[in-house]
Amino acid sequence: MIGDWIDIGPTTQISPGNARTLPVQGGEEIAIFHTLDNQFYALVNKCPHKHGPLSQGIVHGNVVTCPLHSWNISLKTGEALGDDPLERGACVPTIPIREDAGRLYLKRDALVSAKAPEAAA
Repeated sequence: MIGDWIDIGPTTQISPGNARTLPVQGGEEIAIFHTLDNQFYALVNKCPHKHGPLSQGIVHGNVVTCPLHSWNISLKTGEALGDDPLERGACVPTIPIREDAGRLYLKRDALVSAKAPEAAA
């Protein structure tokens, strides 16, 4: 089962209420969030609005507020939570994450699917 998951380090590397980033070779950078209620979430590190770095946003509950234009993004679903018509349906890809024995693991195949699209030739 561990072969399906990538060990990204100890849970202690991210203090509660904060985030860290994880580069993905050939893919989108991932933001790993640690909430104040000791939950971990992983999202592609781009707000769906103007691609702001979500890892630099404010974490409150299970939501992160984008530092560029204050869009609220659910850490659970990746969905924008506002009432603005632009926000409806906007979503950030989520990456399955789990904790086991004080270590964090990301689902390997989800990282592959989070890779950036190939540039058109």
